[in-house]
Amino acid sequence: MYKNKFASYFNFSKKERIGTFVILVLILLFTCLPFFYPLFIKEKKYDQTAFVKEIATLNEMQADSNNKKYNNNQYQQTGYQNYYADKPEKINRPIKVEYFYFDPNTLNVPGWIKLGIKEKTAISIQKYVSKGGKFYKAEDINKIWGLSDDDKVKLIPFVQIDESRFTKKQADKMYAASNYEKPVFVKPLIDINSADTSAFIALPGIGSKLAQRIISFRDKLGGFYSINQIGETFGLPDSTFQKIKPRLSLSNFAVRQLNINTASSEEMKAHPYIRYAIANAVFQYRGQHGKFNSVYELKKIMLITDDVYAKMLPYVKID
Repeated sequence: MYKNKFASYFNFSKKERIGTFVILVLILLFTCLPFFYPLFIKEKKYDQTAFVKEIATLNEMQADSNNKKYNNNQYQQTGYQNYYADKPEKINRPIKVEYFYFDPNTLNVPGWIKLGIKEKTAISIQKYVSKGGKFYKAEDINKIWGLSDDDKVKLIPFVQIDESRFTKKQADKMYAASNYEKPVFVKPLIDINSADTSAFIALPGIGSKLAQRIISFRDKLGGFYSINQIGETFGLPDSTFQKIKPRLSLSNFAVRQLNINTASSEEMKAHPYIRYAIANAVFQYRGQHGKFNSVYELKKIMLITDDVYAKMLPYVKID
C-alpha cells in the first residue's frame, strides 16, 4: 500500500514530462548565455592617438586658465589706472565752460571750475580769499598762480568787484599804495524780455530754478511790459527782487496779444492774468452778446475788476 502510494509521486503525465523538459532546457540556456556575449558584442578598440590629442587639449586649456588668473592678479595689483590707460577720454572728460559775471572775492570752487579753471587752481584761490586776500580790481586775477594767459584774457571782462564788501580804509590803502586809478564799477543791465537763463543766474540770489521760472512766466504772459512783473514770479522773494531790480531793464515793449473775439477759452485760460474763471466769463459773454466792439467792454464782466483789467489790457486786442 505504502509502496504504491510513494511510487505515485514519480508518475508523470505526458504534459508534465514535456513541461519539465522545457524548463530544464531554459535553465541550461540561460546558464550558458554569458559565455556567448563576446560573439555578439564587439569590443571597442582603444585609440591611443585620440587619447594623446585629448591630453594636449586639456594642457592648453589649463595654460590659458593660468594666464587669465595671472592677468587678473596683475590688474588688481596695478589698480584702475592701468584699466583706464587706454581710455583717457573717460578720465579727462572736457568740462563745459560757461562764462558769466562773477566777483572773485565771493565765487566758490564749483563756480571757478564752471569758468574753465582747474580744480587745484580754484582751491588755491579759495584758500587765498579765506585767509583775508582781496581782489580789488579785475586785473588782480593776473596775479593768480596757475591761470594761463588765455584764461586771464577771457575772464577779465566778466569780473565784477562788489566794492561794498570793502571798508573805505581797505580800498584807500590799496589804491594809495599803487599806481592804479580806482575803477568805477558799472553793473550791466539785463533786458528782461530778451535775457536767457544764464543772464538771470548772474544776478544775486537767482539760481537756475528761479531763472527758469522767470523765463517760463515771461513765455506764458507773452512778454513783460513792466519790470515790476518780475516780482510776480512764483517763489521769488520780494527781498531778492528789490536787490536785483536796479540791474533790470526793459527796452523791448512788444508783447504777444490775444484777440478776445477769436481766442478760444483754452488759449485764454493759459494766460496767467486770465485763467479759468475769467476765460469762461469772456467766452460766455461773447456767446451771448456777440463780438466785442472794444477792449473796454471787458469791464462789463463782473469778474474783471479795475486791477485785473489794468493787468490784462496790454495782452488783449480786437480786430
